[in-house]
Amino acid sequence: MATADIAAPRTASGDLRNYILVTGAYWADTITDGALRMLVLFYFYQLGYSPFQVAMLFLFYEIFGVVTNLFGGYLAARLGLKSTLFSGLGVQFVALSMLALPDAAWLTVPYVMAAQALSGIAKDLTKMSSKSAIKLIVAEDAQSTLFKWVAILTGSKNALKGVGFFVGGLLLFLVGFRTAIFILAGLVMTALVVTAILMRGDLGKANKKAKFRQMFSHNRAVNILAAARVFLFASRDVWFVVGLPVFLYTVLGWNFWQVGGFLAIWVIGYGFVQASAPEVIKRRMQVDEAGIAHGSVPDGQTAMWLAFVLAAFPAGIAILLASGVEPSLTVIAGLIAFGIIFAMNSSVHSYLILAYTESDKAAMGVGFYYMANALGRLAGTVLSGAVYQIWGLVGCLWFAVAFVLAAGIISVALPRREAGAPVVAAFGDGGD
Repeated sequence: MATADIAAPRTASGDLRNYILVTGAYWADTITDGALRMLVLFYFYQLGYSPFQVAMLFLFYEIFGVVTNLFGGYLAARLGLKSTLFSGLGVQFVALSMLALPDAAWLTVPYVMAAQALSGIAKDLTKMSSKSAIKLIVAEDAQSTLFKWVAILTGSKNALKGVGFFVGGLLLFLVGFRTAIFILAGLVMTALVVTAILMRGDLGKANKKAKFRQMFSHNRAVNILAAARVFLFASRDVWFVVGLPVFLYTVLGWNFWQVGGFLAIWVIGYGFVQASAPEVIKRRMQVDEAGIAHGSVPDGQTAMWLAFVLAAFPAGIAILLASGVEPSLTVIAGLIAFGIIFAMNSSVHSYLILAYTESDKAAMGVGFYYMANALGRLAGTVLSGAVYQIWGLVGCLWFAVAFVLAAGIISVALPRREAGAPVVAAFGDGGD
C-alpha cells in the first residue's frame, strides 16, 4: 500500500539498507502469517470443529484487516512507517504468544478469534510499511526501477506466503501445534530485534497535518474498481480458505503437510504469475522518454473480460466434480488454471487503481482500495465455512462463479484507458 506518499516525499537517493531490513521483516511476517493460518485451520478441525466454526476463527482476522487498511495510511502519515513496522511485528508476537502460552483449555473460539484479530492487524501494518518503503529509495524519474522492485516484492510476498502454508502443515505434522507456534514466535521476534538494531534513521517523516477523511475516495472510477475488487477476492476465498483445504483433507484423504504443500505450490505459482504480469503488459507498450504510453495497456475493459473468463474455471470444476470425474485431477488442474487467470486479473486491478488515482492522492486511493480487498476476503472467509458445511466444495465453487460474474458486471462501468496517458510504473502490486 503506497502510504509513504502521505508520510514523506520520495527522494532521489534513499537508505537501501533500511529497505532490505524492512523487506526481510515483511518476509518473516509473511511466512509466519501463512503458517499460522494452516496451523489454526487444521488443529481446530482435528479437534472436531465444524467448517463453519473454523471459518469463524478467522472472522476477526479479516474484520481487523479491513479496519487496519482503513486506518493504516492515516497512522503511517501521523507516526511514520518505522512506527507502523515495529508495531506490526510486535503485535504479531503478542498474537502468537496468546496461542502458545496458555493451556489448551484456554483455546476457545472467542479466545482464538481475539488472537487472530491481533494477527490480522499485524499483517496489514507490516505489509503497508514494506510496500510503502519502496517509494523512499527510488528517485522520481526512475520509473523502470520502481516498476521492477514493486513486481519483485509482490511476487516474493506471494511465494513466501505459499512457503508459510507448507511450513504450517509440516510443523503441525512433525512437532504439534504448541511447539510450532513457539517456533513462529521466535522467527517474528528475531526479525523485530534485528530490524530494530540495524535500522538507521527513520522511514519517512510524520505529517501531523494528514486528515483521516482523506482516506475515503471521491473518485468514481476508484469506487467502481473497489467494488469489483470486493467480489473478485470473495470469489477466491469462498472456496480457497476453508472449503478447499477441508476437502483435500477429508474427501481426498491427504495429510496436513500434503495439503499445506499443495496450497504452498499454488500460492508460489500465483506469485510468479503476478510478478510476471507487468512484463507481459510492458512488452505490449511503446514508451517514450517522457514516460508516455503509445501502445496497448490495460483498461477497464481488460478487467471486465478477465473476470468473465475467470468465471469459467470454478464453473468447470463444479460441473466435473458433480459429474463424478476423478476429483484429484479435477481440483488440481482447475485450481492451476484459476490461479493463472486470477493473478492476471488481480494485477490489472492494481495497475488500474494507480491509473485512476491522481498522483497527489495516490496513497488515499490505494488505501481505500485495499480496504475493499480486505472486505472481499472477509466475505469469502465467512461464506467458505458456511457454504462448505451445507453444500460442500461444489457449492463453494458456484458461489465463486457468482462473485466473479458480479466483478465482471461491475467492471463494465470502468473507464477505458486513453491513449497517451502516463505510464503507471507500479503495475503489478497485486496485494492479497
